[in-house]
Amino acid sequence: MLKNKIFELCVKLITLISFVILFSIILFILKEAYPLFSQMNIKDFLLGDRWRPVSARPSMGIFNIIMGTIYVGFVGVLLAFPIGIGTSIFLSCIIPKKLRDNLKPIINLLAAIPSVIYGFIGLVIVVKFFENLEMASGESVLAGGIVLSVMVLPFMIGISEETMSKLRKKYEGASINLGVSKYYMISELILPSSIKSIFVSLVLSLGRAFGETMAVMMVIGNAPIFPRILGKAQTISSLIALEMGMVEIGSLHYNGLFASAVVLMLMIFFINVGINYFSYKFIGDNL
Repeated sequence: MLKNKIFELCVKLITLISFVILFSIILFILKEAYPLFSQMNIKDFLLGDRWRPVSARPSMGIFNIIMGTIYVGFVGVLLAFPIGIGTSIFLSCIIPKKLRDNLKPIINLLAAIPSVIYGFIGLVIVVKFFENLEMASGESVLAGGIVLSVMVLPFMIGISEETMSKLRKKYEGASINLGVSKYYMISELILPSSIKSIFVSLVLSLGRAFGETMAVMMVIGNAPIFPRILGKAQTISSLIALEMGMVEIGSLHYNGLFASAVVLMLMIFFINVGINYFSYKFIGDNL
């Protein structure tokens, strides 16, 4: 009994510490970003299309950078989606359990590879490939999306495959007894019942894609212009990584980078809330 109470106390304490650390980080970012909004109109900051913080007449608008973040994130997730769901079906419903147990650690290993390695591979393979197609520059939104699609696969596959495996165990016996084919069971029972977990995997993948820095920074070109699928762009995370080390602490440029971090946090938050609301509102009753 005493051990259980000690364990419960430790869990509560760790949870409290985690919450305090998270709250402190958010509070610090908001504190450092506030001076920018006291000197600059929020609308100009969010909708301005010029990022020139150190020019004679400073201009800090991050609209193009916000759009670059959205473009790259969604391109990466859209490219990964069919591969991730197809792989989840293959692992959970097609191959034998022994082979699945051997393949899953290999897929999970993709999440352990440092992002700089992905960036380097993307730079020497993906970017070079586009350069060989006689593009002006191989660095592009599409190159960043391709690299991101590989990076988010473990998150997408892990959640979807686990749910599909449980559903297979639930429906497989009855399907065999009724003479229903495996592929009919997958299309009519397992996939519809897995919609919610697929949405969760999309949310996690989008959050991972929006926050990725090093790999995207190495292949996207880092130009604060309006993004095109085959053109250069810049993301909020790469902007912060590139410029934070050279700014003067307390300067308007410094505050602008923290304000950009606030925008990135809000983007991820609202996307998570929106997709979760959509999943509960429109598909929750069908699960």
